Amino acid sequence: MKAVVQERFGPPDSLRLRDVDRPRAGAGQVLVRVRAAAVNPYDWHMLRGDPYAARLLGGTGLTRPKARVAGIDAAGVVESVGADVRGLSPGDPVLGFCPGAFAEYACTSARLLAPVPSDLTFEQAAALPMGAVTALRGIRTVGRVRSGQRVLVNGAGGGVGTFAVQIAALLEAEVTGVCSAGNADLVRSLGAAHVLDYARDDFTDGRERYDVVLDNVGNHPLGRLRRALTPAGVLVANGGGSPGRVFGAIGATLKVAAVNAVTRQSLRPIIPTTPDGPAHEDLLAVAALVENGQLTPVVGRTFALADAAEAVRHVEEGHARGKTVITLS
Repeated sequence: MKAVVQERFGPPDSLRLRDVDRPRAGAGQVLVRVRAAAVNPYDWHMLRGDPYAARLLGGTGLTRPKARVAGIDAAGVVESVGADVRGLSPGDPVLGFCPGAFAEYACTSARLLAPVPSDLTFEQAAALPMGAVTALRGIRTVGRVRSGQRVLVNGAGGGVGTFAVQIAALLEAEVTGVCSAGNADLVRSLGAAHVLDYARDDFTDGRERYDVVLDNVGNHPLGRLRRALTPAGVLVANGGGSPGRVFGAIGATLKVAAVNAVTRQSLRPIIPTTPDGPAHEDLLAVAALVENGQLTPVVGRTFALADAAEAVRHVEEGHARGKTVITLS
C-alpha cells in the first residue's frame, strides 16, 4: 500500500511516499481503509521531534519519529476486524484516531473509532477527532463554560477554534473570536457574537474581561493573558511554543501550573489528545453533536496523499483556515 513515512526527524520535506506492508488487525483492533486524513500540529511536532524535552519523555521518539507512518486523524471504511471486536463490521464508515493515518490503510483500536455521522463526507469526518475533541475538552471539561458567560477563543478560525466557537455558543455563552480579517465572517457564522482582528486588536490590553479564555495560539505572554480574565476567570491553555524549542508546550504548561498556584484566577492546560489516551466518550459526544446538527466541521484545504509534506507545512505555518485534510480515492 502507499503510505507517507517519516524515517528521521526533520522538516515536512523529509516525508516520503513509499510502498509499505498493509497492517493487520489484531485482537480488539480494526483495519480501516482510509478515505481522508486530517493534519494536526501534532503531526509536525512528531515529525520534528519538537520540543526536545518530549524526546526524553518518550512522546515523539528519541532518535527518530516513534511512528514510521505519519498521521493520526482518519475517516474511512472498515476493511476487517480482529478478534473480540463488537459493533463494527467490514463496510462500516468510521472516524477516529488511527496511528499511521497518512496511508491507504491504518490499524487502530476499536475504542478509538466512532461511526461517521449521516450526511457527512469523509473529508469532514476526518476533521473531527483531534480538533473537535480538544475543543470539547477545552470549552466544556476544562473551561466549564456556562450559559451567559463571556468566552474568548484565540485562534478562532483554526482547526480547534472553529469547533470551540460552536461549542461555546451551543452552551449559550457570549463568544468573542480572535482571528484574521479574512476569517471574520466564518467565525461569526459559527456563533461568535464579536470578532477581533488579531492584526489590529489586542484582547490582552485589559479593556475587556472574559470569564473564560481559550488560547490556541500561544502568541501572548501569560501575564498579558491574565489581564484579559475577570478576577476569577479561567484561562484554558492549548499548547503553544514553536519548532526547535527545548521545552515548547511542556515548559508553557509547567509555567501555567506554577502561576495557577498563586492566583485567584484559574489557569488550566488541556491534557493533550494522543493516540495513547483519547477519551472514547468525548469522540462519541462529538459525533453525536454533528449528527444532531449542532456542530459543523470546517475544511479549509485538501491535499492529495502525494502532497502530504505540503499539507503539513501549511498547518505548521500557523494560518490554516479550519482543518486541513488529505484525501485518498
